[in-house]
Amino acid sequence: MNRKARLRSSLIEYLEGTLFIAPWFIGFIFFMAFPIGYSLFMSFQDVTITATKTTTRYIGWTHYKYILFENGSLLYNQLLPFLRQALFMIPIIVIFALLIAIILNQKFPGRTFFRAIFFLPVILATGEVVKEFLTQGEGDLGFMSKFNISGLIQANLSATWSDPLISILNSFVLILWYSGVQIMIFLGGRQTISNSAYEAARIDGAGPWETFWKITLPAMTPFIFLNLIYTVVDLFTFPTNPILSKVRESEYGQYSALFWIYFMIIAFFLAILFIIFARVTKSHRA
Repeated sequence: MNRKARLRSSLIEYLEGTLFIAPWFIGFIFFMAFPIGYSLFMSFQDVTITATKTTTRYIGWTHYKYILFENGSLLYNQLLPFLRQALFMIPIIVIFALLIAIILNQKFPGRTFFRAIFFLPVILATGEVVKEFLTQGEGDLGFMSKFNISGLIQANLSATWSDPLISILNSFVLILWYSGVQIMIFLGGRQTISNSAYEAARIDGAGPWETFWKITLPAMTPFIFLNLIYTVVDLFTFPTNPILSKVRESEYGQYSALFWIYFMIIAFFLAILFIIFARVTKSHRA
């Protein structure tokens, strides 16, 4: 009798869980899984769209070969400078967010207000708003033009690296303004560290610098990894990303192929992060 009651209870829990997840699952199938699968199908087709119908003709890997090997301007000419720019932006955003989160975790008057200040742009500034700010030349640092920092960078670095670095500095304020989510993640991660660990470190004579490297940073490693993933995905879908504009301009079949190539590039970057995180975690355990 008890076994039947347990089975009935488990079945009810299973049905309840299925019922609650059903709206999301149905929405995912119709609004995400189907369009994603259909775009993969279209990437192997020559698509012709008319006023009355859409016709497709299978052409295999033609779009992929064209994008990767025949027309470099479609992908490489703008992707490579963006990747160099991302190499600067990712550590800047993550380090800035970590430092601000540590400061905001301290007890001082107006702490809640300053937390809201850093997170508010995430709510108010949509992608198009940020793009318009960048188009108008906002978000640059005033001392850049005052002290001719751009000229110094161009004089000491090749154009390959100076151009993306100058582009970052010209929109530096907006980049930091756009890091509210990372700050909140780090802030939540910092609050998971027990105060007793810091008290024990102070009793042993450790200063703030030692406690940061020995306690805070190792405990924040999973959150650093999470923020790296978020930042990579966020940057690859940032309004200034040149590949997104290329996608919108391309023919539909070619657009789908470009989308999947770009998706694989993002997956490659994320795979590198997973490998690095696995090795760091293994070294800490050892």
